[in-house]
Amino acid sequence: MSRTNAIKRDQLPTQIRRQFSDRSNQRFLHSLPTFKVVNEIPEPLRTLLERLETQENSTGSR
Repeated sequence: MSRTNAIKRDQLPTQIRRQFSDRSNQRFLHSLPTFKVVNEIPEPLRTLLERLETQENSTGSR
């Protein structure tokens, strides 16, 4: 590893911390929607997945 790459690698954590502590970046991050895990699959997607599985099973048995 060259000396310049080592210096850049050492500066990376500092730059990341600086960006997280920046007020404008904090406002932006807080404005993003909250992500949540949904345990149930919507019906249209469930139907498509069932059709796909049926098609895969019929193709695999040939």
